[in-house]
Amino acid sequence: MGDAATDSTIPGQDILAGLLSQCADPVIKITHPPVHTVAEAQPYWDQIEGAHTKNLLLKDNRGKLWLVTMQAERRADLKALTTLLGAKRVSFASAETLLASLGVTPGAVTPLGLVNDTEHQVGFVLDKALAEAGRITCHPLVNTATVSLSSRDLLTLLQGIGASVQVLDLDQPPAG
Repeated sequence: MGDAATDSTIPGQDILAGLLSQCADPVIKITHPPVHTVAEAQPYWDQIEGAHTKNLLLKDNRGKLWLVTMQAERRADLKALTTLLGAKRVSFASAETLLASLGVTPGAVTPLGLVNDTEHQVGFVLDKALAEAGRITCHPLVNTATVSLSSRDLLTLLQGIGASVQVLDLDQPPAG
């Protein structure tokens, strides 16, 4: 039985493995039992270097999708995110939308899922604090592993696949 984190039957896994192998800085990977929340993941994350992330797939009132990656300890303020995204209203996308757009299931939401967004339907927002963190952690399309990579490599990887990337200061109060 193969390692779920390198299982080529997971959509995008082969593409992701190739992209991670091209990173300028070392990519560190740990495996662990399935985790579905930041609290469940924390004991395993303590073993790996990097700023830990919380990832939300949001849908605005016009059907636009946004993947927001923020610091794990941050509380998700949907009202502030709505303003930052320039939307009238946002809500959490369904599990079906998550699977269809990023090829991942709840608990495995990750910016690396953008490798499966070949039609570039999902806008990506990275918290400025994470962009400046040096290293960040996220799941490699499955919730049974976590990778640590440089923030620079993550942004280079996402821009290289044509993802729409915005770095926003989530500590900045929204204008208006």
